[in-house]
Parts: sequence; structure tokens; C-alpha cells
Amino acid sequence: MASSSKRQQTMAKRNREQAVKEKAALKLEKKYAAARERQAKAAEEMYGHLRGPEEASRGPEGTEQP
Repeated sequence: MASSSKRQQTMAKRNREQAVKEKAALKLEKKYAAARERQAKAAEEMYGHLRGPEEASRGPEGTEQP
């Protein structure tokens, strides 16, 4: 007959599961960052011609770029 008591989870198993969750979260974060970068690049290519010459030399924070 199967016992109805729960087995206690070991710290090693918890640590492994936490590491897997953290790795998945980092992967998602990188994926979203890459998607934002692609969107920004596409928007720049699409609407970059609408900027004036003084605005085209500025960076995303409004600072001058070399």
C-alpha cells in the first residue's frame, strides 16, 4: 500500500530547481532585450529619415554621439 506521508525535499534538490528557474528567467530577460533592440532598430530604419540633421546625431538619451 502507498504511504500518505510526504517526503521532505532535500536542499540539493531545492538548489537545483532554483538554479533552473533563475537560468530560465535570465534567458527570458535576454530574449526580451533582444526583441526590444530589434524593434528599436526597425523603428530607426523606418522613421530615421524623418529626423532633422541635429536630431540624427543625438543618441537615445539626447546626448551627442561622435
